[in-house]
Amino acid sequence: MSSNTGTDGVQGITEADIANYLANTPGFFERHAELLGAVQLTSPHGQRAVSLQERQMEMLRERIKGLELKIVEMIRHSQENVAIADRLQRYIRTILLTGEAGELPGRMVASLKHEFLIPQAAIRLWGIDAEHNGAVYTEPASDDVKSFAASLTQPYCGVNAGFEAGEWLDDPATVMSMAMIPLRQGAGEKDGAFGLLVLGSPDPTRYAADMGTEFLMRIGEVSSAALTRLRPRP
Repeated sequence: MSSNTGTDGVQGITEADIANYLANTPGFFERHAELLGAVQLTSPHGQRAVSLQERQMEMLRERIKGLELKIVEMIRHSQENVAIADRLQRYIRTILLTGEAGELPGRMVASLKHEFLIPQAAIRLWGIDAEHNGAVYTEPASDDVKSFAASLTQPYCGVNAGFEAGEWLDDPATVMSMAMIPLRQGAGEKDGAFGLLVLGSPDPTRYAADMGTEFLMRIGEVSSAALTRLRPRP
């Protein structure tokens, strides 16, 4: 055996060797039970010395506390998801109970604002049946807005950078962040867009650029499916 010594080992035996030996020799502490009480360690909660058993108990308590925090977080997320699902269900119910197609955009905006506590919202549609001309939601949108809506592969979330669509909201000067959701006949980008759903908030972090858009996409799909009732029949 090598006689090399150092802070990490004695005569070639390293701390890793000792750890591996103890881990793979479960009977060691059964044969030397007196060591469990004799070994003294420094407690992480002060400078007092504790036995090996006490240190193990402290480690277990810390691990249990960490697991408890994770469970609490999981429960909180679960409750939030249930609440969101309930709101979405009520939104869909509002859509289904709307008999007149021309009333859909207004009912949808009101329901979204109420259920999801959205300060401002608006819908603008184009390429729909002429019988709906003159409604607020059919007011002209520029070609730039239409091209922008058609180019969106997912909802836009971010700061209000003076977008034209922001002017559709009741008080655009107070809107710091926005979400813009394309309305499509189908689910793919190739289907183009026949409208845009705009959500606005005075909170600059409400619709952050790095937020997940999965839920907004579901809102867009449900809204698009309902609003196809306003489009000309083939």
